[in-house]
Amino acid sequence: MAHVFVYGTLKQGQPNHKVLLDDTNGRATFQGRGHTVEPYPLVIAGEHNIPYLLNLPGHGHCVVGEIYAVDEQMLRFLDEFEGCPDMYQRTSVRVVVLEGAHSVPSETPAANRTVQCFVYSTATYPPEWVHLPYHDNYDSQGKHGLRYNPRENR
Repeated sequence: MAHVFVYGTLKQGQPNHKVLLDDTNGRATFQGRGHTVEPYPLVIAGEHNIPYLLNLPGHGHCVVGEIYAVDEQMLRFLDEFEGCPDMYQRTSVRVVVLEGAHSVPSETPAANRTVQCFVYSTATYPPEWVHLPYHDNYDSQGKHGLRYNPRENR
């Protein structure tokens, strides 16, 4: 099992979370909430208002998200789902655990611990994206007013 940190449409309550719940894609178990140790620019960009974590460590904010333990099948599914390696690249980041999952506390990371996680960030973006507003916590219905256009509507 690998740890994956999700910060955008895959989070609970967001439009693509359902793919993490679908057993045909593999197994994903919620481990808790956290934020990146280093700041990163989290922007909403493109014609579909997609959240992107720009691979520019040291810039932006510590980004809030969720930690999942995923099996190899889910990791392969997420690589394809995220358009890896063209749209996003799977990289490794350190995440501070804010709270672990309450249902299986013995199996989840303890709060204030740092966990190494895979994240889907991008180093392949238009240069003007670095000038977009940076967010620390993505919500598709957030005050930013940039409504995500789901895949099924494209």
